[in-house]
Amino acid sequence: MPVNFYPLHREYYVMQAVQFSKHGDKDVIEYGEFPTPEPGRREVLVDIKAGALNHLDIWTRKGLPGIELEMPHIPGSDAAGVIVETGADVSNFEKGDHVALLAGRSGHSKDHHRKGDSTFSPEFHIIGEHVRGVHAEYAALPEENLVSVPKSVKWEIAAAAPLVFQTAWRMLIYRGELQAGEKVLVLGASGGVGHAAVQIASYAGAEVFATASTDKKLEYARELGADHTINYEDDNFAHVIRELTDQDGVDMVVDHIGAETYENSLKSLAKGGRMVTCGATTGPNPNAGLNRIFWNQLSVIGSTMATPSQAEEVLSLVWDGVFEPHIREVLPMSETAQAHDLLENRDGFGKVVVVPNSEL
Repeated sequence: MPVNFYPLHREYYVMQAVQFSKHGDKDVIEYGEFPTPEPGRREVLVDIKAGALNHLDIWTRKGLPGIELEMPHIPGSDAAGVIVETGADVSNFEKGDHVALLAGRSGHSKDHHRKGDSTFSPEFHIIGEHVRGVHAEYAALPEENLVSVPKSVKWEIAAAAPLVFQTAWRMLIYRGELQAGEKVLVLGASGGVGHAAVQIASYAGAEVFATASTDKKLEYARELGADHTINYEDDNFAHVIRELTDQDGVDMVVDHIGAETYENSLKSLAKGGRMVTCGATTGPNPNAGLNRIFWNQLSVIGSTMATPSQAEEVLSLVWDGVFEPHIREVLPMSETAQAHDLLENRDGFGKVVVVPNSEL
């Protein structure tokens, strides 16, 4: 690759980036040279200080059906950094601002739901999943996809919070309409969305039930606000929920796991209860359970990320220290394959963060 002088205060027009040129196992991931992006008129160039992984990074690497990526692809839907350049039409940010990414891009329709909720247009897509992401030294990003970060907030926190907290916030507060005093079951409380959901449910005044695969993970869940914990490796969580609730069940189940847990999620619900889902890690096509749904008048509600205003609501609580993303590991970006391995093997509790090697 030829080295060109970059006219805007950087020595070379080349950066280091996490990338892959084909779908496959984690051995397709590389960390090497990539052209530094130039910001468009409504974009800013961000000097990335930290990024964070999500399960969608794994699915993107493996190749989601129906998504065609420009190769080589840079993954990453969570990152934070400093603005070093601004496009001519940027009005909300300036050089030196600390920002984090809101990865959902171009697709919000007019608000129609209570509390300023909105639906998403067919053009909605995710930076890092549908287009090149932010696990690199620099990223050119639309100003509409950025949120300000106070300079007192650590880079790892700013990078790890946005996607999982906005997703959990929208699921519980807007789509699920959680009320104080209700009973909520959070599945996979050790994951990114799960550990955010535990904190949000507790903050909202709910009685929180949480599942995880080890006693240590359950201990973390209790520290975050879970009132009751269930080791799903040892017990059928639907049976335990019935025992803990005098056979009534819970008002809401937060399920981002999919086919493997769907049936027991429905079994855990009280009459008139609702299940809110944002993912299908173990498969998208469970038995629908329509007899249980209509007989018990249950609701199955889908949710994806959040609107910008919803994201800013919950992130302001993160910046103030009300909520905190738990970070299990911080690795250099050159070790992103190991970071993928941690997620796939479900090792640890909370988020995995990667940092450009130049920042170490």
